This record gives sequence, structure tokens and C-alpha cells, in this order.
Amino acid sequence: MLEHLLILDIETVPGVEQFSMLAEGWQRLWLDKISKTVPENISAEESYQQKAGILAEFGKIICISTAFFYQDEHKQWCLRMKSIYGDDERSVLQSFVALCDKMYQHHKNFQFAGHNIREFDIPYICRRLLIHQLPLPSYLQLHDKRPWEVKMFDTLSWWKFGDNKNYVSLHLLANVLGIPTSKTDMDGSMVKDVYYKERDIERIAEYCQRDVVVTANVILRFHNIPLLPDSCVQVISG
Repeated sequence: MLEHLLILDIETVPGVEQFSMLAEGWQRLWLDKISKTVPENISAEESYQQKAGILAEFGKIICISTAFFYQDEHKQWCLRMKSIYGDDERSVLQSFVALCDKMYQHHKNFQFAGHNIREFDIPYICRRLLIHQLPLPSYLQLHDKRPWEVKMFDTLSWWKFGDNKNYVSLHLLANVLGIPTSKTDMDGSMVKDVYYKERDIERIAEYCQRDVVVTANVILRFHNIPLLPDSCVQVISG
């Protein structure tokens, strides 16, 4: 089972740095989008800074970190990771699909795995593919599937145990399960500024990779398997 999983996490930012940089028509579209969900005392600029990155219509993907499990010669579970990142979102998406195609060739029944990927990461990727007029591969054609037909290992869904009112962040879940956390020098709220102000996308990719390792360890904990030692985590560059 574990070797059929492709673990992923994405990092997103607003499509442009400031609300004022949007064309007038897009400013009106933004105001219409958030009119029913943002308090009236929040300005358009503030709401854009807070929300644009998580909305696929107004944000973009700058990093997708992926990983898969394998066993070494001692039957120890290990993790091989690769991050795809850059300013050109179309290129990031194309490289991600190429990686998934290779996984699909070796494991026809592979599943995406991650934390809250069912409601965020995978739909976001699909929407951005369509926005860039890129074809949806068969394993991402989920729009006409019933919920039980979509096979994903979502650690958030696992933790809910049928309680759909419950939400838990990856950070909290890791702490509850005694797993070393990925929240060290930055957290998700800092990604936008690290990207637009510090121009340090490599730092974002490293942060994204740490989240993937945490997710992998959560999956192992769910299966009552020992956590990954640092020596069993390999990052593939290029």
C-alpha cells in the first residue's frame, strides 16, 4: 500500500503582489468573490493579502513537493522527495504532471496522499491546469466522480473518523501524535512575503518539503510503523 502513494504538498501565493496591481475588472471580480465571506470592515487590500493565495481563481502555485515510500535493503521504509518550484506556474504544473505520469506507468492504482489534499491541494492543481489550458490527465479527472470513487490518502480525512465537523492542522496533528513538526523558521502565513519580498523561493521549497516529511510520518503512525529516521529521507534535485 505505502509504495502506491504519491505524497504531495503545494505552496501558493496571490497571483500578483498587491490588490492595486489587479486590472480594474479583476478588482471588481475580487470584491464580488469575497463580498459574502469577509467582514465589511476589512479593506479590499487586506482581504486580498489574506485570501488571494488560497483561491485558485486569484492565486498561483509556486511549489509542489512530492515524495514516495520505498524499502531499502534492510526493509526499512524510506522516503524519496522531489520539489518542483519556480515563478512560471505553467512550467511547474507541466513538470508535476510529467512526474505523475511516470508514477502512473509503474503503479496504475497509485493514490495521491497528503493533508487536506481532497479539499485544497488537488482541486487547486486541477483548476490551475484548466486556467493554463493544460489537459487534465485521467487520474485528475475528478469532477464527475462520486466522493467514494476518488481514492486519496488524506490524513485530515483519516483523523476525522467520520466526524466532518472536525478540522485539525498538520502542525497540531503532528504534535498530538508525537511527530517532529515542520514549523521551524517559517509557517504558511509567511510564504507570500518570503516569495514577494525576500524573493527566496528555495526557502519556500525547503519548508514545503518539511511538510511532506511530516505528512509521511503521520501516515506511518496511522499504520503503526516507526517514523522515518533522517538517514532514510532522500531529496532529489533537478
